[in-house]
Amino acid sequence: MTDMLKTLTPADVAARMKAGEMILIDIREADEFAREHVAGSRPAPLSGMTGETLGHDKPVVFTCRTGNRTGVNAAKLAACAPGEAYVLEGGLEAWKAAGLPVRQDRKAPLEIMRQVQMTAGGLILLGAALGLLVHPGFWGLSAFVGAGLFVAGATGFCGMATLLAAMPWNRTAKAA
Repeated sequence: MTDMLKTLTPADVAARMKAGEMILIDIREADEFAREHVAGSRPAPLSGMTGETLGHDKPVVFTCRTGNRTGVNAAKLAACAPGEAYVLEGGLEAWKAAGLPVRQDRKAPLEIMRQVQMTAGGLILLGAALGLLVHPGFWGLSAFVGAGLFVAGATGFCGMATLLAAMPWNRTAKAA
């Protein structure tokens, strides 16, 4: 449970959505939503939310992948809700665990942050392997990527994510 918003179970939210009593708002980014989301949910990425209300006349339930993002940002979400607002307990993962319907598009690109993690991890492993097998200078690649990850965490700007978002395979997710 969050300080600002009460939690509802996936079964309760599903029943209320089916009855037309609630709107489920997915606060994940567009690339995450495009790949997989609760059937009937509406996208409203947290990064684009301002202090303005979402403009719905029904109570809203916010969700993310696991419930962590909604919990951490409960005050901001409550401020954006026009009236009653709740959080989906456990997020999309709990919804799936309850056997409730989701929409998946496995053709959609992986989420940008997963791509960043895979690319960074691969480059670090490559730098370590080449440093061990070819020349110690290749360890600089691992150090460079590690420094980039540190800067991304400290500043909130990830150059690798920006670069990956511009790649051809991610262009359809940006437009979605």
